[in-house]
Amino acid sequence: MKPSSSEDQPASGAGSPSRGPGGKRLGAGRKPVDIDLTNLEKLCALHCTDDELGAYYGVSARTIRKRRKDDPEFAAAESVGRAKGKISVRRRQMQLAEAGNPTMLIWLGKQWLGQREVTPVELTGVNGQPVQIALEVLDGILDQARKGKKTRRDR
Repeated sequence: MKPSSSEDQPASGAGSPSRGPGGKRLGAGRKPVDIDLTNLEKLCALHCTDDELGAYYGVSARTIRKRRKDDPEFAAAESVGRAKGKISVRRRQMQLAEAGNPTMLIWLGKQWLGQREVTPVELTGVNGQPVQIALEVLDGILDQARKGKKTRRDR
């Protein structure tokens, strides 16, 4: 029988049948953290990030992302919580708008109604007279633009 050497033995924890990476032994590894889905929903309504959720439950943000991917109930609770949080924000925005808050009214008008602040630009010539441009000048500008050349001003 051949004497055993350190070369024949796998490194501790590196693929040995009794202690493989990731804990191949029965019962190895950290026990799953119990995450109450009702509490998770409430935290998600506050729009907590994965890092914040992980810190609250004592796990990494990676664990939160993995649980979301692997557990449909977890993902659903998180989704419902985030939707409730958005509704809460929207409710408060509407309360401010209905109370006459001008900043909120302007912001909501821009977001929902496509309203924009338009600043008119008015050009005047010498002594406040209208600017006069000859048609030949406009034709020249348009020709240069069509050819992709720079105008004198752009050089």
